[in-house]
Amino acid sequence: MMNDVVILTVPLFSTLCNEGFKLRREVFIAEQKVPPDEEFDTYDLTAHHVVALAAGEVCGTLRVLHAEEHVKIGRVAVAMAWRGQGIASRMMDYAMTEHRAARGNRFYLTAQSDKVGLYERLGFVAYGDEFLDAGIPHLAMKNY
Repeated sequence: MMNDVVILTVPLFSTLCNEGFKLRREVFIAEQKVPPDEEFDTYDLTAHHVVALAAGEVCGTLRVLHAEEHVKIGRVAVAMAWRGQGIASRMMDYAMTEHRAARGNRFYLTAQSDKVGLYERLGFVAYGDEFLDAGIPHLAMKNY
């Protein structure tokens, strides 16, 4: 089944990007109770939006920001029915390959603390103290 997953960068406000936004609403706002005004921000207007497609639907999404010192990956979400199948890892691999040259192969993210293992498997290292973001424990992580 995983071979049938396609990862794409999609234009802002395209049908596929909007489906990615819908998935973010489902995962972060409905499921994790993140306030809507914290989930969507002005960074969405300049981000590179990535979606995973499987069985005719958007099953995963993330966004990539080119910050001054590094590439920041965030808003990683996978639909409940597709979790545990490597979708997040595939999207991360894709995003890191596509944006490797942007900031000298320097990547940064803030991971929900219970997801740190996923990012460690991708070469990220946690640093600093745990902090709350939208009421959810997070750790800063870097890969460079």
